[in-house]
Amino acid sequence: MTKVENSFQKITTVEQAIEYVDHADTLMIGGFGGVGSPPSLIDGLIESGKSNFTLICNDSGFPHIGAGKLVSQGRIQKLIASHIGSNPVAGTLMTEEKLEVEFSPQGTLAERIRAGGVGLGGVLIDVGIENDIIQFGKEKVEIDGKTFLVEKPLTADVAFVYAKKADPFGNLLYDKSARNTNPLMAMAGRITIAEVDEIVPLGDIDPENVMTSGVFVDYIVPSKGVNWKWVWE
Repeated sequence: MTKVENSFQKITTVEQAIEYVDHADTLMIGGFGGVGSPPSLIDGLIESGKSNFTLICNDSGFPHIGAGKLVSQGRIQKLIASHIGSNPVAGTLMTEEKLEVEFSPQGTLAERIRAGGVGLGGVLIDVGIENDIIQFGKEKVEIDGKTFLVEKPLTADVAFVYAKKADPFGNLLYDKSARNTNPLMAMAGRITIAEVDEIVPLGDIDPENVMTSGVFVDYIVPSKGVNWKWVWE
């Protein structure tokens, strides 16, 4: 096996990476129904005892898979997601007013994260323009006779993402549908930590195949293995 030099000082351990997360931080965690989520980082965060987070993710995962583990253990005080249907614990907590939930349609959520990552002040969306829940409290603008909602950008104190491969600089290569929200969230975190299956020497990833540039990645953590492949396969 080729030795990989930690030449950019980005390769670290789960335990060290979790030190960059503070109590009550806003977190982004990649994944879609658990697939593409970073389980080693999630487990490390649970073991740290830190809590009271605002969590931005596509969905609430399953009770024991993906970001849903944090929700199920009561570590989240506010959830921003497109749906929570796969995690009944999230629904119960919301009904009992123990979890604040902000629903955002999936495409809108992705655009808000992208906007945060590239520094936009927001995006104009017509989805939900006639829905009282979605449009409540949001500014409306009219362009060429059409009305849009102003959806504000989303950013995070720390973003956890999962990738198939990384080089020491943090260039990332994702695997099939496990890519999902990870590239967007990698851009939108003040600190971005990537959990990866394999770390390869610099230059082993063809520049044409880089899906997230290492300029967005602050730390790289070797994965201890994923627990969501049954959902995928």
